[in-house]
Amino acid sequence: MKNILVTGGAGFIGSNFVIYMLEKYDSYRIINLDKLTYAGNLENLKAVENHKNYSFIEGDIADHQLVEEIFKNHDIDYVINFAAESHVDRSILEPEIFIKTNILGTTNLLNAAKKHWQEGDSFKSGKKFIQVSTDEVYGSLGETGYFMETTPLDPHSPYSASKAGADLVVKSYFDTYKMPVNITRCSNNYGPYQFPEKLIPLMIHNALNKKPLPVYGDGMNIRDWLYVEDHCSAIDMVMHNGRLGEVYNVGGHNERPNITIVKTIIGYLNKNVDSSITEDLIKYVEDRKGHDRRYGIDPQKIKDELGWYPKTNFETGIVKTIQWYLQNAEWMKNVTSGEYQNYYKKMYDHK
Repeated sequence: MKNILVTGGAGFIGSNFVIYMLEKYDSYRIINLDKLTYAGNLENLKAVENHKNYSFIEGDIADHQLVEEIFKNHDIDYVINFAAESHVDRSILEPEIFIKTNILGTTNLLNAAKKHWQEGDSFKSGKKFIQVSTDEVYGSLGETGYFMETTPLDPHSPYSASKAGADLVVKSYFDTYKMPVNITRCSNNYGPYQFPEKLIPLMIHNALNKKPLPVYGDGMNIRDWLYVEDHCSAIDMVMHNGRLGEVYNVGGHNERPNITIVKTIIGYLNKNVDSSITEDLIKYVEDRKGHDRRYGIDPQKIKDELGWYPKTNFETGIVKTIQWYLQNAEWMKNVTSGEYQNYYKKMYDHK
């Protein structure tokens, strides 16, 4: 029985990964460390909260004493670091929070792992640190081409800069100490349990409540969309078989302009839920500062080396996602109450 420390495991991708791993394997214990900020929600983990191989610890990855105690008490074999402040708009308003969590918190985790895994100048076998990152560290693409693992980092927001900084610290621990690490960089995830600050759940939530659907600029910013379960399977493969020190890009080859995503959601809801939900709800707002025009991932390396490929095309995934939110209205109601209302007002009440 090996022990996996999943940080940020109550968030969107982290909770999906915890559930995925517990359903797939009997040979791992999952220790979930999450600060439970507005985007972390233990309701995401109701399905596994009583699982014999699962435990939860509330806390901050930047808390040195807490992280040290976790490594000491649980004999951690793997770290999967999802924990991050991750919303671009919020990083523009409060960049220092992103620096603390994403860079200093990651460094704190690395130091604890290094202390407990290192034996002389080498590391114990069967240990690995996985840094879960984002394609936003690469900056913006033109109309053609794709991000590759060799693409220079060129972040444009405080969020992406903090993630790029964390990636470089992780890389430095491999280069300097030969610490067993991998970095994954994924495209935009979508699916169950995503907090409605992000495009797809925000549009579903607002449309169902007949609120305006805020679309930045002309709506033609393009993103590559990856169903969250496919992302979980990629991390699983990198954890087990990724070459030490390597970066793996994880993308779905599902590029869509933002306005197309919004209209797809409206079309489904109009046809299947409420015919009064129409494109009249769309409200074009002032573009985000430093808004990257296009992201696109080339996942060839992870396909060639590890045999990973995304199983869910966008047409299937978006319907599954909308249906999940419709079937989990109570979850949506709970996560959009209280603190979220103040947050939403600050972020999206554009004049």
